[in-house]
Amino acid sequence: MPTTAVIFDFFGTLTPSTPTHVWDDHAARSAAPLGIPARTWRTALDTSFPERATGSLGDLAATFRTLALRSGAEPDDEALEAACTARLAAQRELFGLRDDVVPTLTALRAQGLRVGVLSDCTAELAQTWSQLPLAELVDARVLSCEEGRRKPDPELFHLIARRLDAVPQDCLYIGDGGGHELTGASNCGMRAFMLRATDWAGNDAHAREDDWSGPYLSTLTDVLTLVKPSPAVTDPA
Repeated sequence: MPTTAVIFDFFGTLTPSTPTHVWDDHAARSAAPLGIPARTWRTALDTSFPERATGSLGDLAATFRTLALRSGAEPDDEALEAACTARLAAQRELFGLRDDVVPTLTALRAQGLRVGVLSDCTAELAQTWSQLPLAELVDARVLSCEEGRRKPDPELFHLIARRLDAVPQDCLYIGDGGGHELTGASNCGMRAFMLRATDWAGNDAHAREDDWSGPYLSTLTDVLTLVKPSPAVTDPA
């Protein structure tokens, strides 16, 4: 089957996996300025993920004010700003890429393939996107917090295909399985592959398809073996 575009999940796919203790540490950093116990704040962040990932609570400041109120706190503007600053700093630590991302995406583009990112994410990634080295290697992005939808909503998969000027049947989708993304991509006609890297087991992800029975890759570099151009055929005449 021809391939015209390759679409990647972001967290746990283009970035290393994030274990539970890291999420706990990051939650504690933004909880401290608010005067909220770290465990209470972590729970508030976890339970609000569907809202935050679809942008329904507003920007980061509005979101944190709402979550603080739900947690029984009424932070002043200074405390709220400090919590948002701590959160952004912590999130940016998670935006670092796997070592093979840049070489892989560069090679795909050199072959004439278009590259997309489809991510269930909160406002922090959207706010920081233009500053990421990745941005120059991606032809189109679809972020759940900007679209008001989460995986596996089929419209997200169709949308990223349209933005890449491709049809789903000509797209590869690569992800760690969070948000039932692999089933979602497959149902839309894409060829889906799980990235099951060495750190996969330790990843703390939302609604991951741990029972995925489809094909998988061990590294992002393996994507290149799926899209190598066919050898030229010599005309016997």
